[in-house]
Amino acid sequence: MLIREWNGASYDRISGPMEVLGRQVLARLELRGDETVLDAGCGSGRVTQALIERLPRGKVIAVDASPSMAQAAHERLGDQADVRVLDLLDLELETPVDAILSTATFHWIADHERLFARLHAALRPGGQLVVQCGGEGNITELRGVANEVLAREPYAAHFQDWQPPWNYAAPDVTEERLRAAGFARARCWLMPAPTQPEYPREFLATIVLGPHVQRLPAALREPYMDEVMQALGEPVVVDYVRLNIDASA
Repeated sequence: MLIREWNGASYDRISGPMEVLGRQVLARLELRGDETVLDAGCGSGRVTQALIERLPRGKVIAVDASPSMAQAAHERLGDQADVRVLDLLDLELETPVDAILSTATFHWIADHERLFARLHAALRPGGQLVVQCGGEGNITELRGVANEVLAREPYAAHFQDWQPPWNYAAPDVTEERLRAAGFARARCWLMPAPTQPEYPREFLATIVLGPHVQRLPAALREPYMDEVMQALGEPVVVDYVRLNIDASA
């Protein structure tokens, strides 16, 4: 289920920090070059493009729940990848894949039990799952500042019944969920990854605080970001904590 709207063109322009992190995750994937690999939550396709380069004789299936993201990925990748609009909670593939890569996606999905079951079903026996997403403690300081601004009027009236959309899971809980889904091996760990985005305001409004901004009426969005940026000061540091997953089916 898509819990927010994405602007694929904006994301592609400002997501350099996500690409840097994603390439580090990609480096953990063991490939010969002839495998079929699923990019689960491909975004605008920046990391997918790097994945394609490692599969000269292989195939890439790139899926994203956002039509805007999938369109941006298609524009970037052309016929180099099979790009599909698809919710990972409903993932079904015609043939099991050799590996699944995912970066900066799983923390947007509440139901990790169902997610991992669908991923396990999509992998051949022994296939690799290599992932990084937001984990326990992710952007705690930044969200604290953003929430202080949200507690003020006129913003507070729009967040009285709001439930945060993120699922920042702990490593031990994630390992248990993976094994329950049928994975034979699962190793998870946290990694701090503080990041200074090149375009801090757009980066926060589009990615990190997108759910806050989109809940506000249009007339309050820029004033809200003005107050957040003033409260954060300079330089803007996003206190990322990433959950890493290495598992095999």
